[in-house]
Amino acid sequence: MAFLTIGQVARACEVGVETIRFYEREGLVPQPARPEVGFRRYPPETVKRILFIQRSKALGFSLREIRDLLSLRVDSARSCNRVRKHAEEKIADIEERIETLRGMRQALDKLVAACGSRSARGECPILEALEEGEPVRPPVMEPGGYEKGARK
Repeated sequence: MAFLTIGQVARACEVGVETIRFYEREGLVPQPARPEVGFRRYPPETVKRILFIQRSKALGFSLREIRDLLSLRVDSARSCNRVRKHAEEKIADIEERIETLRGMRQALDKLVAACGSRSARGECPILEALEEGEPVRPPVMEPGGYEKGARK
């Protein structure tokens, strides 16, 4: 089994050395013992672990959630249902963020429309709304993208 330097691990995972050090500090990647002479050497499993972390991050999992997922890999007999629960919770979180973003988009669309209806000499209605106007709150959205209380 060939051990790797931190630079070799970084290149294999297409991350920076500082990313690996950060993962070590966060307890996501075990830090190898420092030899008396030379560089720390990482086992090949470190590459797999960092790629697991990167893929999990790409799916929207936080580092805390990734730490939980990594701990579930140890007990595969009981972990599949728990991992599925984590994934379902992440889907619900993503759906909620999508609805919030849709509401923000609608609020901005209204401000942009108001901007187009003003004469060129007046103040910018977007800046006015941000500086002096009432708080701009995105509309509360219902599933399906409809504003709460609006007709479907």
